Amino acid sequence: MAASSSSSIQPRRSWKYHVFLSFRGGDTRTRFTSHLYAALTRKGITTYKDDNNLCKGDVISYELPKAIEGSRIGVIVLSPDYASSAWCLDELCKILECKNKLGQHIVPVFYGVEPSDVRHHKGTFGEAFKKHEERQDSEKVKRWKAALTEVAGFSG
Repeated sequence: MAASSSSSIQPRRSWKYHVFLSFRGGDTRTRFTSHLYAALTRKGITTYKDDNNLCKGDVISYELPKAIEGSRIGVIVLSPDYASSAWCLDELCKILECKNKLGQHIVPVFYGVEPSDVRHHKGTFGEAFKKHEERQDSEKVKRWKAALTEVAGFSG
């Protein structure tokens, strides 16, 4: 019995960042997210925020997943237009993957939205998915919806 319980313990891991911030720039970049980033930084918490950590010439599609994998905590700022961004939804799926594979912690922040709207894809989330369903692969849209439903169930 001792062997089976020890097999679920993951080895200590070296994290490049304490926190990865996932957010919709137009909604929160210059207000809430910038204040959150500044507060975390003042406390000595190494935080990844794309406009502060991406360098000119970096390939975003390569750098963001690497930063997510290198972060101990994923903070997801769910705002009214979060679901309208395929980038944000892909980040969310990657964060959830890292939660399951690497033991990353997730903290959702419901900024100007109700958790039930996120969970049930109502309001601006529902509107965003109507547009995604017209343009995106149906399997991808299913993954995005499942990811939002899952993250809405976490304590924020």
